[in-house]
Amino acid sequence: MVMAAAAEEGDAVAERGPGAVYHMFVMMEDLLEKLKLLSYEEESALRSHNMRPPSRHYFALPTNPGEQFYMFCTLAAWLINKAGRPFEQPQEYDDPNATISNILSELRSFGRSVDFPPSKLKAGYGEQACYVLDCLAEEALKHTSYNWKRPVYPTEELEEEAITEDDAELTLNKVEEEIAEEETDNEDNYIDLNVLKAQTYKSDMNESKQEDILESTVDAAEWNLEVERVLPQLKVTIRTDNKDWRIHVDQMHQHKDGIESALKETKGYHDKLHNEISRTLEKVSSREKYINNQLEHLVQEYRSAQALLSEAKEKYQQGSGGVTERTRILSEITEELEKVKQDMEEKGSSMTDGAPLVKIKQALTKLKQETVQMDIRIGVVEHTLLQSKLKEKSNMTRDMHATIIPDSSIVGTY
Repeated sequence: MVMAAAAEEGDAVAERGPGAVYHMFVMMEDLLEKLKLLSYEEESALRSHNMRPPSRHYFALPTNPGEQFYMFCTLAAWLINKAGRPFEQPQEYDDPNATISNILSELRSFGRSVDFPPSKLKAGYGEQACYVLDCLAEEALKHTSYNWKRPVYPTEELEEEAITEDDAELTLNKVEEEIAEEETDNEDNYIDLNVLKAQTYKSDMNESKQEDILESTVDAAEWNLEVERVLPQLKVTIRTDNKDWRIHVDQMHQHKDGIESALKETKGYHDKLHNEISRTLEKVSSREKYINNQLEHLVQEYRSAQALLSEAKEKYQQGSGGVTERTRILSEITEELEKVKQDMEEKGSSMTDGAPLVKIKQALTKLKQETVQMDIRIGVVEHTLLQSKLKEKSNMTRDMHATIIPDSSIVGTY
């Protein structure tokens, strides 16, 4: 299981790129910097659990999975509390699945995406563990209103570039100037022989007797001291200058001798290697020719089988093209058949269904009822109209009789 998980993790890293292997180390270093900004060493985040501060590769490399998982849960709970969310400190014997699910739910509540299974966090190390702690540290810094400031770089004074002369280019005037400078520098260290001769000649002339020169009156110890004092000035030293062309020539000769000596030894090795490679190539070519001769009939059979296979593939492609065309035609005919069947079913259902007839009967019954009601209303209206006519007629007769009676009485009086 561990090897399979490692293989899957390696495949995922290979898909992202070669630098993804070291991404967890960079993330772990960023996490340590953020923890230092949160003062996790000064506060009692780890002291209460008797744990040491993590190293710069603690959650990136596997050391002790149980201890790393407990450290991961402790730091995650402390960071969640620093971010302003109440979270109980996990204990050593708590269910790891429940603890991981609670941490991931808090991480999702901060708006962070979790695109990996929770089982990746059980080991207590890896890229996923560094990612979770880094996100929680960022949320804690946001809650504490920590502001990132721009770096202040010190101003550096630009030094004037010294103009260097090319040592390889030497001219006659330059050599003469350097020799003159060396003579002026060494005037104090060298004794002029002419001046020394003149001084000795004067000292000899001052001597009255020549015999006194043969007998020395100077103490030997003082003479030795004087010789030791003057001895450094009597030494003639020639300073070596790297700019001198003679030194360059000597160096070239030395390098040439070294190259020639190394070339002899290397050439022997190369010749031996060349002979071995040539013999090996000859053996390979002869073996290749032998194998080709032995397998020639098999190669011919393979070529004939390849030709038959290509012909069969062409026939199969042609047949598959005809099958696809016929399949398309069959699908079109099937669709048309389905439409015809649907139309036939609709017509058959309309012919056998008695619902329209029932509706017609109900409509006729309703019409009959309405006709009876209308006849009754018409009769009532006619009766009312007849009564009104009779009443009007009786009123007219009564009025007529009332007007005739007074006229007769008037005639009688006359």
